[in-house]
Formats: sequence, C-alpha cells, structure tokens
Amino acid sequence: MVPFLMAAPLEAQRLSPEEVRSKVEEALPGAFDLYRDLLTFPNDANFPEDILQLVGWLEGAFQDRGFTTERIPTAGSPLLLAERPAPGAERTVLIYLQADGQPVDPSRWNQESPWIPVLKERNPDGSWHDIPWERIRGERDPEWRIFARSASDSKGPIAQFLTAVSILDAQGIRPDFHMKVIVDTEEEKGSPNLPPAVEANRERLAADMLVIFDGPPHVSGEPTLKFGARGITTVTLTTYGPSVPQHSGHYGNYLPNPVFHMSRILGTLKDADGRVLLPGWYDGVELDEETRAILAAVPDDEEAILRSMGVSRAERVGGSLQEAVQYPSLNVRGLQSAWVGPEARTIVPDRAVAEIDIRLVAESDARHLVGLLVAHVEGAGFVVLDREPTADERLTHPRIATVRWNRAYGAFRTPFDSEPGRWLTGAFVHLFGEDPIRIRTSGGSIPISPFVETLGVPAVSVPTVNPDNNQHSPNENIRLGHFVDGIGIILAVLQQPF
Repeated sequence: MVPFLMAAPLEAQRLSPEEVRSKVEEALPGAFDLYRDLLTFPNDANFPEDILQLVGWLEGAFQDRGFTTERIPTAGSPLLLAERPAPGAERTVLIYLQADGQPVDPSRWNQESPWIPVLKERNPDGSWHDIPWERIRGERDPEWRIFARSASDSKGPIAQFLTAVSILDAQGIRPDFHMKVIVDTEEEKGSPNLPPAVEANRERLAADMLVIFDGPPHVSGEPTLKFGARGITTVTLTTYGPSVPQHSGHYGNYLPNPVFHMSRILGTLKDADGRVLLPGWYDGVELDEETRAILAAVPDDEEAILRSMGVSRAERVGGSLQEAVQYPSLNVRGLQSAWVGPEARTIVPDRAVAEIDIRLVAESDARHLVGLLVAHVEGAGFVVLDREPTADERLTHPRIATVRWNRAYGAFRTPFDSEPGRWLTGAFVHLFGEDPIRIRTSGGSIPISPFVETLGVPAVSVPTVNPDNNQHSPNENIRLGHFVDGIGIILAVLQQPF
C-alpha cells in the first residue's frame, strides 16, 4: 500500500472510467474476503455487546487505511468517527455509513444462518440455490447474489468504501479533501442517541458537506443520486375494552369491543383514494412547474411497479410516485388485537393497538402532525391519554385512547445545484458519460437531519446496492454486479476534484 502522505495529488493522477473498472476488478479478491468477514458479525443494535465487537473490527479496517479512529460515546452504542486529513485540502467531506442491521428471525432464512454469507444462483422458477463460495473468484455472473443480514443495508456500502480507499492508495492517488467518516451503530433503532451526540461534537464533525453511502438507487438500477429523504415519526395508538378479555357469548352485545373503536378511528383518517383527511396535513407543500418537471424526469415505470406489487392502482396522493413522496404520509404499519388463525378464540378483546408511522417532508413538523392526529381521535369522542388509563378512568370514560409518539428524525432536502450536487454529478458523468438519475426526495428515511440542522451542511445520498435486496426482510442480499459497480462509483467520487 502506498503511504497516504506520499500519495500524488489528485490533479496529477485520475483514473479513467476504463482504469476504474480495471482496478476494481483487480481488487475484487480482497474485497470479497473483507466483505465476507464483515458479514459474519451480528449487528442487531438491541445487543450492544455484538455492536462493540463489530466496532472493534471497523476500527482496525479504518486504521489499516490510514485513518485515525475514535469512539464517540452515547447513551447507547458508540458512534465511530474515522478521520484522514489531506494536506493542503480546502474542503472537508463528512461521510455517513451505517453498521447496524435489522433484527433477524433465523427460521425464515433459507440458509444455515443470516450471519454465514452464502453465494446463490437463481433458478428458472425464481427461487435460489447455493453455489460454492470459491466460484466467486473465477468467472462470475453479475446476477449471482450474496445472502446475509445487512448484505445491502448497510455492510455492502462499508465494504465498497473501504475497498475504494484501498484502490486509490495503491495507485498513489490522494483525494483533495479531508475525510471524516461517521459510522452509525443504531440506525435501525431510529438513531435515538445521534442528535445529542452530533450536538456535543459539532466541532469535531464540522464539514463542508455530507455524503451518505447508503440505500438502493432508482428501481431501474441505473446510477442515481438522492438529494433528500423524508423523516419519520412513530405513533402507538391504543383503544380499550374490558380490563381483561371476556367470553363473547356471555358479553357480546354488551361489552364494548376495542377493535370497533379502533376501526372507527382508522377508517376516518383517509378517503377512498388514500388522501389524509385531517385538515392541514399537507399544508406548506407546494409543487411548482419546475419541481414537477424535476419529478417527471425520474424514469419510473409505474405500471411495472404496480404489477410487481400485485396492486391494480396507486393511491391518489400526487399524480405519480415521485410526487407522492413529496407529501407527508400516514401509514398503519401494524395492527394487533387478541388472537387469530389456529389460536383464535371467542372473546371480546381487552385492547386494540395500531402502530403508525408518519413520514415527514421538509415542510412538515412532527409535533404539528401528531397534534392533528390527537385532535382527530378526540373529535371521534375519545379521551386521549399518553399512558395507560387507571381503573378509575376506565370507569369514568366510555371511550379512552392512548397516544404515545416519538420523533425519530426530520426530513432533509438539498438543491440539485448545491456544491455537493455539482461535485457528485461530475463524478458520475466522468464514470458513466452521462448524468445520473437525480431524485429530489427519497421516500424512505435516514437519520441525516441532525447533521444538516446542527452542522449546517448540505447532504446528498449515493446509493450503491440493488433495489430488490430484501432489506429489513429475511433473505437480504446484494447482487454481485451492484457490489462491483458500487466500488467503482465510490472510487469515482473519492477521486473527483473540486
């Protein structure tokens, strides 16, 4: 490896697109070994001891590439900060990576363990079969996939980034900016400890821009930049019946059933076309003609999307998928009451619970939207509490609902013509010969607003994994073609001059 401080200035050497692909190909044996090793570390943030072992591995990987590392303590698992200066550089780029993953149910994985990565090939019927890992070193099919938890979300981008840095070092090419890398270890828990950590370390994290290597590109799989993401707030809504479930033969028609209470609330939140009916829900969102043109430029095949989802038509919030995600959403992500299936029993349930997520946009405020929801529940005749009702309250009020909510993080949005937007677009044009697909706002949420709000930096996402990767689900995977191309994309970004 070429020592970092002896590397040639980026202006003196810059890999051509052909050289990028060639050097990535040469680096792949080591990249696959590194990636396979990384995938073996359990990373559910609900188990801090596992996260600490993973952080230890990451420290070594960054230090091997000339970074200094520091654990930033939080009330939960630590953040990892890795820094590598560039002598004479005028810009500092803060890079966001995510290390933790969703919880797993091993019984639903079609392999021995989610923590033992498996190379697979698709069968004619769409299912997958294992193939020997050793075949990855020979003539590869880009359609083969590696299955493991966090294969795409988001150990794939970590391995791609580390490999890209190693390639540049081996070529003696020095990025012309200071690199600061922040590794989030609680993203899948909503990054509850990130905002105070960013506030407490604002000087250490100071930068000119934030680049996020995370998430999938446009559904077409074509090179993509994402200039924003919706935020998220979660709400738990509970309605109540008898204090314990009661026999429906003895008490049906007599005791109130909380499922019908919940149904009346949920059934009046949206109209038949999916529009939220709460007055003021969409306030502040204005899509002018220029914005609509930007959204229309994204090449969505909406008929194909709906067909792949088994749905005949979309809801009518906005005139397209891209327009729909410019508005705050109201989604019931889970319902629970009593038992179903073979465990069903003839009872009046004691409660019904709805788990709700609200996706925020830059124009919306979490507290205001939750307030609209609470007012709606009150308007339906319920006494709304933020805790379990007492025995006296149950005997006093015929309709009680509990609303508990948590603002995970807000939305962010960066203009296309911002400095990071122009810089990253230049890297994509150099590598691919044409502009990337540019998405104004991604529908999903990533915890970037604490950086944008506290550090005052613009942020752009560079996605490098396949869209159909089963993230958050059993049998998560990464397509080999996207893993390889993602290394090239990150390499092109790191060598792009300002």
